[in-house]
Amino acid sequence: MRLIRTAVAALGGLLLAVTLPAGTAFAANGQFLWLGPKAKAYSIQNPPDNKCYDMGQEAHAAHNETKTPLVVYAKKKCKGEATRLAPGQQAPQGAGFQSVIFNPR
Repeated sequence: MRLIRTAVAALGGLLLAVTLPAGTAFAANGQFLWLGPKAKAYSIQNPPDNKCYDMGQEAHAAHNETKTPLVVYAKKKCKGEATRLAPGQQAPQGAGFQSVIFNPR
């Protein structure tokens, strides 16, 4: 099992654990970055593909530094308005989201 970077856990508020398959071939290589409360930066390293993650706190300014596309959603459980971010693309600073999926099928 792989946990979100220690810095994120130390900042608290995000209840997100990442479980990888046997190899990393099914992971979106790179980082997913966003801003949380008080504009603190958070990130996930090499998140697994096609799994929806709910944010445990305020989240905005998503930045896709992985090698695969991702989709952020306005509501939890990958519901509501969807914003697709290609590799290297960043959502507007004020664009909030409540869930994310990496390399959706």
